[in-house]
Amino acid sequence: MLFKMIRGVLFHQRGKMLLIALTIALGASLATGMLNVMLDVGDKVNQELKTYGANIVVKPKDSSLLKDIYDVGDGEALGASYLKEDELGKLKTIFWAFNIVDFTPFLDAQVTADGGDAVKITGSWFNHHLSLPTGEELDAGMTNMRSWWDITEGSWIDETDEEASKQIMAGTLLAQQENWHPGDTVTLTGSAGEQQVKVVGIYDAGSDEDMQLLGSLDLVQELTDRENKVDSIEVSAITTPDNELARRAARNPAALSSRDYETWYCTAYVSAICYQIQEAITNSSANAVRQVAESEGAILDKTQLLMILITAMSLIGSALGISNLVTASVMERSQEIGLLKAIGARDRSITGVIMIEILITALIGGVSGYFLGFGFAQLIGRSVFGAAVEMKVMVIPIVAGLITLVTLAGSLPAIRMVLRLRPALVLHGGH
Repeated sequence: MLFKMIRGVLFHQRGKMLLIALTIALGASLATGMLNVMLDVGDKVNQELKTYGANIVVKPKDSSLLKDIYDVGDGEALGASYLKEDELGKLKTIFWAFNIVDFTPFLDAQVTADGGDAVKITGSWFNHHLSLPTGEELDAGMTNMRSWWDITEGSWIDETDEEASKQIMAGTLLAQQENWHPGDTVTLTGSAGEQQVKVVGIYDAGSDEDMQLLGSLDLVQELTDRENKVDSIEVSAITTPDNELARRAARNPAALSSRDYETWYCTAYVSAICYQIQEAITNSSANAVRQVAESEGAILDKTQLLMILITAMSLIGSALGISNLVTASVMERSQEIGLLKAIGARDRSITGVIMIEILITALIGGVSGYFLGFGFAQLIGRSVFGAAVEMKVMVIPIVAGLITLVTLAGSLPAIRMVLRLRPALVLHGGH
């Protein structure tokens, strides 16, 4: 009997039930899309922000300490402290190795160009290929770490070229001052000798770097007799926004309880990654670039908050739509409900039948909305981040619970109407 009643309603009121299912599907699709993107957006946003520079700088421990005390410059000025180039591969051996997406070393020096005034030159990697002991292949360097620079003439130094160690790039201001262009030959004289090099590119960094030269790390090491030495390393890592635990750990990891320490160490906080880098690189001090790290966290928090608000508003809209449609359905069936009450049907039984009808409709709309929403998430991922959004299994029970709550909330006005309905008035045409 129950099955016949439900089937009869679904068939005879299929228009209203279809509208209810469509309303639920729209709410479920937006909730599914936003939740999938929100749970996956952290890495996507971080990867986008990684194109705008490093968020961790690694320097020699002694150099970092002296710079803080005396405000002196690079390793050459201090004359003693350097990091080892052959240890850079260790960055990909730490616990959060896969969160380190790029890194590059730097070595600064003063040279003279064509016997003129002293010019600063920075040696670095450009598209340096690494074959790591873990089996991972990696191309690291300036080409990605400074992707926002404008190459006004020529191109980046290509380390696959056998002549890469005899090539340089010049900042726009320096190139204008010296009238250099790609293809020109320049003689550089350093503290350990001189080298004829070829200008292959002119770059516009929009900073003080426009008055200096860039060359391969090998070139600067050779000019200054500092083989296997680097002043600093810039690291670009995907991190988790800091919370109270991360801030306590950044002040003093040793003060944490064993449980807090394990949680902190096994979470991709920028302070945890810095700590692990210091463990891997000899005599190093790793520090977060706070402007970048904090901006990442703020942008991520605001993005997630926006998605939560959109999800909440869509579910509220769905609840209002369901309320109107279910109430209209109950009003249309008021005589049928009044007759059931007149022949002895209890309010609980009538309410149960109506709720089963609505929940069946909600199930159809919810399942349809989930798959529609996952497609919506892929559209956002492809158009905004250029990558697919991973399907999160935990979204399924969350959406199911939200849709159930929304359906029940939207049905409450109709249920109240059923409970207040008086059979005598309804069957005699009353209101």
